[in-house]
Amino acid sequence: MDLIGTLLANWPRLLDGTAMTLKLTVTAALISVVITPLLALGRVHAGPVAGGLLRLYVSFVRGTPLLAQLFLVFYGSGQFRPFFQEWGLWGFIREPFNCCVLVLVMYTTAYQAEILRGGIQAVPRGEVEAAQAVGMTYRQILRRVIFPHAVRFAWPGLGNEMIILVKGSALASVVTVFDLMGRSRQIFLHSFDFAIYIWAAAIYLMITACIVLLWRLIELRLARHMHPSSPLPGASP
Repeated sequence: MDLIGTLLANWPRLLDGTAMTLKLTVTAALISVVITPLLALGRVHAGPVAGGLLRLYVSFVRGTPLLAQLFLVFYGSGQFRPFFQEWGLWGFIREPFNCCVLVLVMYTTAYQAEILRGGIQAVPRGEVEAAQAVGMTYRQILRRVIFPHAVRFAWPGLGNEMIILVKGSALASVVTVFDLMGRSRQIFLHSFDFAIYIWAAAIYLMITACIVLLWRLIELRLARHMHPSSPLPGASP
């Protein structure tokens, strides 16, 4: 097994697949950043009807395989083509890349919303009451008190979801989006060189390692005020 030879012969296609994997992941992550806080707040404060719909959505997404959801959207959308055409959405939904992003967003926001909901509910009630006492509006309390604490509490769990999102993007190849796994499978079908999968696994490992490192650095910055200050020179221990 010539690992180096396999890499030298196929690196342009591996690079192309890696770029697609990153594009899928980053696009879905950026969209989820906007949607997740709204879903989390809805899970905490929504009324019976809206809350029930949100619970149904979260239960469905978390209780069904990502691959099944991808097939439902990609192959099932054609059954509702007149509806999508009427609303001008068919041009969007028929593109495999858009379907993959949509499914990844649905999948990750369902999990992230539950993680962030736990962070919101973990915010000490006394801090919220103190903010109300000084005259802050609800939006100010969300921006200055609730979300800063909730994000810090939920940050490790959100990092795990980012890693799962990267790995989940590998399913995009089954609907003709040639991400890293899709390009690797293409190469293997032409060359039957198993080493290509070793390189694909190594690239996924590097991507997730970078996410872990980035997440750890941000986590340290979010919690910097929790670390005890260094003692002053000459101060007694």
